[in-house]
Amino acid sequence: MTLYCDANATEPLRPAARAAVIAALDMGGNPSAVHGAGRAARRRLEEAREALARRFGARPGDVVFTGGGTEANALAIHGLGRGRRVLVGATEHPAVLAAAGPGATSIPVLEDGQVDLEVLKGLLAEGPPALVCLMAANNETGVLHPVAAVAALCQAHGALLHMDAVQAAGRIPLPQGADSWAISGHKLGGPPGAGALLLRPGLDLPALIAGGGQERGRRGGTEPLPAIAGLAAALAEPDEAGRLAALRDRIEAGLGGEAIIAGAGAPRLPNTSCIILPGVPAETQVIALDLAGVRVSAGAACSSGKVARSPVLAAMGLGPLAGCGIRVSLPWNAPEDAAERFLEAWSAMRRRLSKSAA
Repeated sequence: MTLYCDANATEPLRPAARAAVIAALDMGGNPSAVHGAGRAARRRLEEAREALARRFGARPGDVVFTGGGTEANALAIHGLGRGRRVLVGATEHPAVLAAAGPGATSIPVLEDGQVDLEVLKGLLAEGPPALVCLMAANNETGVLHPVAAVAALCQAHGALLHMDAVQAAGRIPLPQGADSWAISGHKLGGPPGAGALLLRPGLDLPALIAGGGQERGRRGGTEPLPAIAGLAAALAEPDEAGRLAALRDRIEAGLGGEAIIAGAGAPRLPNTSCIILPGVPAETQVIALDLAGVRVSAGAACSSGKVARSPVLAAMGLGPLAGCGIRVSLPWNAPEDAAERFLEAWSAMRRRLSKSAA
C-alpha cells in the first residue's frame, strides 16, 4: 500500500467535495442565465461565495472566484500593483514571482525562512507606495511569515499587502491584516479548477481576463460551478491540524541527527516537513522513496516535473544543501501509522544510499 505525503502539491479529494461536485454537475444551467436552471446555478454559486466570506471574514461581494491560486495571485498583483513598486518575498511561489515580473524587488528572508522585517521596513521607507506580496505559509518548508507585523509595516508606509494563502487556507486560521489574499480549492481537499481572490472592503481591481462581466466585472468567463461548489464543501470540513502536527513531530523525532529540518526554528504548517539529507540529491531521494511506495516531492510541484536546487532553501542560506531537501506534506486523511511507515522507508533509503556512497 502506498503512502501519500505530497498534500502541498494537491490534497486528496474530500468526500463532501466530491458529492458537491457531482450535485453541481447534475444541476446544469449557467449561473448567468435568467431561466430557472440558471437561477438555481446562481443560488449555488452565491451560497459558495457566502461560505468563503464567512470562513475568512470577508464580504460576499469581495470574493472573486478564479480558476485557481495562480490566477488569483496574478489578478491581485496585476490589479493592485498598478502605479506601485512591487516587493516580493525571496521564497515566494513561482506563480507570484512570475506575476510580479523581473522588475520586482526581492525581500530577503532570515535563516529560519521568515521574512526579514528590518529590510522590509527599509525598503518601504525608501520609495513611493508599494505592493508587498508575501505568502502566509511556504509551500516547501511550511514556514509561516509574521503577517501581522508585515501588515503593520505596510499600513505605516501606505503600502498594500497581498497574501498568497494557498497553503495556509483550510489548515490554519488565516492571519489578519492583508488587503487581498488568494486561495486554491485543490490545496484544501477540493477539486482542481477553482480558487478565489478575497479583497478587503473598499478595494477593487480591473479584470485580468476580460469577458462577459462575470464576478462583478473582475473575472470574465463562465464560473466553474462544480469546482467552486467542491471548494466550498471542502472548506467546511474540520481541519486536522492537531493530528497532523503530532504525526509530523513523530516523523521529525525519528530521523536521527543526520537529517536537517529546514525552518525548524520558525512556526510552521502542522503538516509539513522539509527534510534535508546532506550529500544526497533531492531527486535521488524522491525516486528512492517512490519505489518504496512513499510519495513525496522536492520543491514546488508546479515546475513541470523538474527537480532542481531549491530557490527557497538557497534563499535561507543553505548553500549546497539546497539541492538535498525533500518535502513531506501530510494530507488530511493521513493514516495513523504514517510516521512509522515513512520512517521505515526513509531509514532504509538512507542506509542504502550511505552504503552506495561508501
